[in-house]
Amino acid sequence: MTIRPILRFPDERLRTRCAAVTRFDAALAALAADLAETMRAAPGIGITAAHIGELVRLTVIEVDGPASTRIYVNPQIDWFSTETRRHTEGSVSMPGVTEEIERPARIRLSYQSLSGEHQTEEADGLLSVCLQHEIDQLDGIFWIDRLSRLKRERVVKKFRKLQP
Repeated sequence: MTIRPILRFPDERLRTRCAAVTRFDAALAALAADLAETMRAAPGIGITAAHIGELVRLTVIEVDGPASTRIYVNPQIDWFSTETRRHTEGSVSMPGVTEEIERPARIRLSYQSLSGEHQTEEADGLLSVCLQHEIDQLDGIFWIDRLSRLKRERVVKKFRKLQP
């Protein structure tokens, strides 16, 4: 396991739609392990392969620490509730800034495991928020794209002030 460099906003790769994973092998498992280590070091609770410049549909999420590690390959949202919730979000690619985003409260998704097995899952609460955030990233939608223009400009300005 290796801690990998994280791309920083405004790197264009963060707005690139990721390709589907087609090879379920030791290299994919190693990439997932690297993502988990990189996410913990950031620190964060979710990360995608895109955050480290690997443009494939892979995300690792830990909403309750390392014992709760979840790996999703080729995830996609199949259903979302009409009920919404607001939650504070940020990104390992834009550390130091956060903003509230409104998203569906519950989702159902389909994905594959590291071995390629097809699975479905329903999520609510923080896991739902995290999955939606990371799947957006895999689709080339950076989290600030979900903000109004005014809030987005304010977040970007604040982030730029934090840079050395």
